[in-house]
Amino acid sequence: MLRRVAFLVSPPIGRWLLAAGLLLGLAMAQSNLELARQAVQDWQAGKYQVDPSQALGKPAEEAIRLLERSLAFPPAPQELLVNLNEPIEEPIPSGSIVKFPATVAGRGGEVRVTIREGVVTRIGFAPEGGLLPGWLKSPLAWVLFVALSLGWLAALRGNSALARWWAEGWALVRQYRGLYLGTNIGLYGLFALGGLVAYTNPQMVRLMQELVGGALEQIGLGSALAGGVLGLAIVIFYWNFTNGLLLTTAVPGLFLGIPALLFNALRYFVLGFALSPVALPTVNYLLHLPTIVVELQAYILVTFGGLVLMLKTLRGEGYRAGLRALGLTVYLGAFFLLVGAWYEAFSILVLMRP
Repeated sequence: MLRRVAFLVSPPIGRWLLAAGLLLGLAMAQSNLELARQAVQDWQAGKYQVDPSQALGKPAEEAIRLLERSLAFPPAPQELLVNLNEPIEEPIPSGSIVKFPATVAGRGGEVRVTIREGVVTRIGFAPEGGLLPGWLKSPLAWVLFVALSLGWLAALRGNSALARWWAEGWALVRQYRGLYLGTNIGLYGLFALGGLVAYTNPQMVRLMQELVGGALEQIGLGSALAGGVLGLAIVIFYWNFTNGLLLTTAVPGLFLGIPALLFNALRYFVLGFALSPVALPTVNYLLHLPTIVVELQAYILVTFGGLVLMLKTLRGEGYRAGLRALGLTVYLGAFFLLVGAWYEAFSILVLMRP
């Protein structure tokens, strides 16, 4: 834009305008870097720290502000070492993020300072790679993930073991259709209830979204965006399968199903609250809705499998028979997560792209 202005005026004035614009941009960049450096030092000294317990007994609006600040400025980790001499500034909508190389107890990462309109709004340490294994970003992992996706689809059309397990899994669903429908109604119903309750306190919804966003950043999902649809899809599938399907649904399901049901009841209500359309653009919510339906169905299937395990055990069919039923629902759920991961990555990077 400045170059266009320069052509519309006399050459000397145009050069002065161009130089002035460059100097102004440099000054703004320098001010952000200096602001970020000072903010990191103040953060390490505890000047930004807020005790969340201070929110107890406060009026709702003040309590929410205190909680938002405690999430935006978590305590600096012990043994944090920050290199303030090598900042990297990245523009974001309505602001910028300044990143400083850092280590915590020998583990690499970076301290990120978010600046909006000249005000520091967030500081935190992000470990390198988050909580995700490094091999997820390797070309070999990407090739294997594509092969898994295409191979699984092809196998379901034949007479392979995968196709037989698929048929056996849905036969189990038909056999216990009442339990399956009840699990769907109960858990999807709690998700919808959470979304409706969110309308009573939109500020709390935004606070919950801040909490979820911070957690996703710590996991490392934010950095996965740079890998494109394929890179993001493999990360989403890995995290949802290992932590959502196995650790927090299938493992509790081993204890006769009830722990998995209780955990997912809470999970679905909280997710419904956090993902309520009250705090999301309507178009984005509608585009994300297929992801919600498909991925939550995966956890419903495994929760159902845990309850079938309980019934088979109590009816004298044996724990091993119930364990096979749970395994079949894990298989079905994994396929739903695979489909959901591809769609979610595509919707985030393509359909919802500003």
